[in-house]
Amino acid sequence: MIYLDNAATSFPKPEAVYQALDRFARTSLANPGRAGHRMAIAAEQMLDATRHALNQFFGGAAPERWIFTLNCTDGLNLAIKGIVQAGDHVVTTDLEHNSISRPLRALEKAGVIALTRVGSEAGYVDPEAIRRAITPRTSLVAMTHASNVLGTVQPIEPIAELVRQAGALLLVDAAQSAGVVPIDLRQTPIDLLAFPGHKALYGPTGTGALYVGPRTDGRLRPWREGGTGGDSSSPTQPVLLPYFLEGGTPNVLGIAGLAAGVAWVAEQGPALVRRHEVELLQRVVDWTAESNDWRVAGRWDPQTHVGALSLIVPDSLTPQDLGAILDTSFEIAVRPGLHCAPYIHRTLGTFPNGTLRLSPGPFNTVEQITAFTEALSAITAGVL
Repeated sequence: MIYLDNAATSFPKPEAVYQALDRFARTSLANPGRAGHRMAIAAEQMLDATRHALNQFFGGAAPERWIFTLNCTDGLNLAIKGIVQAGDHVVTTDLEHNSISRPLRALEKAGVIALTRVGSEAGYVDPEAIRRAITPRTSLVAMTHASNVLGTVQPIEPIAELVRQAGALLLVDAAQSAGVVPIDLRQTPIDLLAFPGHKALYGPTGTGALYVGPRTDGRLRPWREGGTGGDSSSPTQPVLLPYFLEGGTPNVLGIAGLAAGVAWVAEQGPALVRRHEVELLQRVVDWTAESNDWRVAGRWDPQTHVGALSLIVPDSLTPQDLGAILDTSFEIAVRPGLHCAPYIHRTLGTFPNGTLRLSPGPFNTVEQITAFTEALSAITAGVL
């Protein structure tokens, strides 16, 4: 199988991740606890070491500000439902994954918040459009760092500055950028950063993290409450981070794999991984330029792109048909459809069928991309 669906989840993982999962499962897979037996203490120490690794990798304020989550969706919900209150105004964009769009739309429909959705142009959001959308009631700006449909990287740095000047908080969905686009929280004033562990950080599914910056102190409410590894006496969720936002047993096995993935990315360097993926996509973009049947969705700029690219398919076929043909006849895995981001597809005019998205990873090759474009050429030429 030629796997070109890394924007959904990365595959394969680096060998070090598989080894870490096996080793931890066989030796240390206990419920973490600061005052338990040696295996429980070892599990707790692994969690602490992973928080330190994330804090170093992203330049956070402190390791305890990294909250382990089930995935990026979980982290975004923790942030949104922990921050917004009745009467607030929230700003978002048409690029968003349903992980942001759905909780915000539900709050809007319930009459809890007012919501403004800023439009994008060819896959990019203008910081001035965000500025104009902010009102004195705006408590939160929630937006993606890189579009999961188009791969376009947003100008987070100027947006972060203007959001802070307005006194609001900035929540960034880094599902497609964490691990391939440098993020330095010491330089860019992001208040809340959510990402999955299973994409460009090469951990297993069921892992993720939410960074809660100092400006959220006293404003965040726990969305999930329950047991913690230490304080069992408090009648309510302990206020000490990270346990304030981490009710229940974490996915310790998955986090052990995530730690190995973060170490691998740090060793390779995010820029190197992204450059490889974008260079592979450039070959597809060049192929579409010679084709009368295929178009790239959004504006292609390799300097502001991650390794995801959507193709607008010929009128005679649907993305779903093409995805099935590529799978069954060519053993190529891609992702057709709306990609859980319906608003940008409405903007693009590709709703309701969507696009055909390919997303190479660090282990894909030029030969595999050639096989992909040759397969598309064969399908559109009516060879099958």
